[in-house]
Amino acid sequence: MTGRREMLKSLAPAVFCPGLSRAQADSPDPFPDIRDVAPDLVTPAMTDEDPGPGRRVRGVLARHAGTGVHHALYLPPDWRPGRRYPVLVEYAGNGNYRNTYGDGSHGTVEGSNLGYGLSGGRGFLWLCLPYVDAAAGKNAVQWWGDAEATASYCREAVAAVCRDHGGDAERVVLCGFSRGAIACNYIGLRDDATARLWRGFFAYSHYDGVRRWPYADSTREDAAGRLMRLGGRPVFVIHERSVEASRQYLGEAAPGGNFTFVTLRFRNHNDAWVLRDIPERRVAREWLARTVGAI
Repeated sequence: MTGRREMLKSLAPAVFCPGLSRAQADSPDPFPDIRDVAPDLVTPAMTDEDPGPGRRVRGVLARHAGTGVHHALYLPPDWRPGRRYPVLVEYAGNGNYRNTYGDGSHGTVEGSNLGYGLSGGRGFLWLCLPYVDAAAGKNAVQWWGDAEATASYCREAVAAVCRDHGGDAERVVLCGFSRGAIACNYIGLRDDATARLWRGFFAYSHYDGVRRWPYADSTREDAAGRLMRLGGRPVFVIHERSVEASRQYLGEAAPGGNFTFVTLRFRNHNDAWVLRDIPERRVAREWLARTVGAI
């Protein structure tokens, strides 16, 4: 346990970051760019094929047939009928996003990477879910669409994956980037029925309640109501540059909670880091394996 604490401590922000020259560390932005680390994984593209081992395919619930509302389902190469697999359920960040470092997000199910990088593409089913714009009959690329419809889609899709593709309903982990990190609670803990689905949560870059956002129920009081449904389940909280805002908030809002806090020592606001062999990914994978009972 001491070794693990030391490793987590080594990932905290520092004035001089490993891998930077001293001149870079003295520059206005001392944090390295994730694109300087070569990826060891490439997220598979979504296709219109039938589900099968090693495929990532477009899926549509029956009641949304004929609309643009859809999800993405990946079955690992080791998938076999009749076996049970843990499930990673993912929500994307906001679309139409671009920052000064060239980081961007389309806000789509097919553009997500977390579940693939965390699992390495093996041993897990990976389900990327939409934010449902019920009125327009399409996936919402910014914020929640119809939040109640989004939560309903989530419950139905998770049940279908467990029923039809061998997902283990006792080992379902919810993860998300940016908007998706907020969605871990905003959607995942929205009501009792949805909250019961999850074994654990993986929130990368933001956390519900840390700050106000441009929708009505984003106050700390609103977030506290959702947080009450968390119980003692494990949560991995990671943020680029510094995780301290989330650590401080959760220390006040949920003291004694089962949280793991890690600072991602890169400047980028995107989910490409999980496609690279870096210490933060190794810590995240260890947490995931422990959460689903693989170690």
